[in-house]
This record gives sequence, C-alpha cells and structure tokens, in this order.
Amino acid sequence: MLLKLLVLAGVLLLPLPALVAGCRGLLRRPGLSPHDPGDRASIVVLVSLRLLTLVLVFLLSGITLLSAVGALIQHVALHGMVYLFFVLDLLLAALILLTFGRRERRPVRRRASPARR
Repeated sequence: MLLKLLVLAGVLLLPLPALVAGCRGLLRRPGLSPHDPGDRASIVVLVSLRLLTLVLVFLLSGITLLSAVGALIQHVALHGMVYLFFVLDLLLAALILLTFGRRERRPVRRRASPARR
C-alpha cells in the first residue's frame, strides 16, 4: 500500500511538472538561427527529439498513474514492469528538467563603474 502511494506521489511530483516545463521550453533554441541553412537541420532534429521525449514521459506517466490507482482501488499488487516504467519516467523527467525544461537566465545587469561618473 505504501509503495503504491510512493509511486503515485513520485509521478505527481516530478514527471508531471517536468512535462509542463518541457512544453514551455520545446521550441527554445539558444544559439541556433532558423534563417541559417546549416542550423535548420539541427533545429529539426533538436525539436523532434524533445517532442519524442515529452511524448514518452506523457505515456509513461499515464501508464504508471493508471496502474497505481487501479492497484490501490482493487487492492492488488503492482506488476514489476510498472516499477520499471516509474524509474524510466523519473530519469526522463530529470533529463527534461536539466536540459530544455529550465527557465532562461536573465542577463546579469552590469554595475556602472565609478570611473564613468
């Protein structure tokens, strides 16, 4: 019972917020220009891999949530594959949060030097 609740809490606390943050950062591409012909292929590959990762996290989260809630309601044990999906979901969520799910840093405001006054 406790393990099922931990799986539910784990999916609700990390992969679902990572999914939202990843959707916001899907099309962000710092340093690449869509007008440069050399960068177009890179942008297409980058966005398609990000989209594939988001779809995979969405599917894994859905399967894990559905299985855990069903096991809680029916009072049955979780299948071993659900734990594998849970760990894979957590790893992909960490990948999203550490790469394209981060917020953009604001440029640091430089202080005016006393010599310019």
